[in-house]
Amino acid sequence: MNRVSDPDLYYYSPWVERPRITWPNNARVAFWVAPNVEFYELLPPQGPGRSAYPRPAPDIGMYTIRDYGNRVGFWRMAEMLDDYKIRASISLNVAVFDHLPEIAKACTERDWELFSHGIYNTRYLYGMSEEQELSVIEDVKATILRHSGQKLDGWLSPALSNTPQTMELLVRAGIKYTLDLLIDDQPQPLKLKSGRLVSLPYSLETNDWTGLNILGLPPREYTRLICAQFDRLYREGERSGTVMALPIHPWMIGFPHRVEPLREALDYICGHAGVWMATGREIADWYLDHHYDAALAQQKRLAGE
Repeated sequence: MNRVSDPDLYYYSPWVERPRITWPNNARVAFWVAPNVEFYELLPPQGPGRSAYPRPAPDIGMYTIRDYGNRVGFWRMAEMLDDYKIRASISLNVAVFDHLPEIAKACTERDWELFSHGIYNTRYLYGMSEEQELSVIEDVKATILRHSGQKLDGWLSPALSNTPQTMELLVRAGIKYTLDLLIDDQPQPLKLKSGRLVSLPYSLETNDWTGLNILGLPPREYTRLICAQFDRLYREGERSGTVMALPIHPWMIGFPHRVEPLREALDYICGHAGVWMATGREIADWYLDHHYDAALAQQKRLAGE
């Protein structure tokens, strides 16, 4: 029975009745780091749904904080991830290729995965027709391929501004995974007319935007939050593999007083055996190859289909 409030994009799947997930080398947790590398326009076009800044444009103060992340914070973050040999999965506004070529070069030289966070972080999908939204997706695909040689496999709508048609359009464009649905701690198959698309665990809870900005946590409290999230997923991952995402923003985590607390969290996670340090693409590929079909078949049975 379908509920009015159900977006009808995925099946209900009770945590206790799923086929077991296994990761490479019997890891308990697939851990991935997803820096949001973004470009904010000072005077973005006005669109439906929401404003890009909390104050009237031009919001120079908020613009310069974002600019700090690209001038300074990104480079601190990149050095830290290099120290831990973490291959980041970059949630990328592709306008970075045009406006910040040094950052784009730094990402591609490190062989970091580039997945999409739209074109600008000041332009959203709200109110778009199917044709307009598909045009954005195809533009992003072509831009990433042209500048990096990478195929686009993952999608996070700018400001999570997905529409009811987004998932079907992603499949049509050949995308493998989406982060727009915050539904689970394990990858999940989606309901589609055709094709396959994985909902990969992302997190607004471990996101530095939420921890440091919305909740206003002191940096070491944010560290404690990350470690607590990892501890629970690590314990549960002994029974069936879990996923932990760490989404961060250079303009949030890149301030001097926040770098060392994040290092403490990475020290803690990297100090555990049984952790698969992966990219979003690698997690999605493994799940598609080993678990997607069995999970979808079981969910359809539970739904009586």
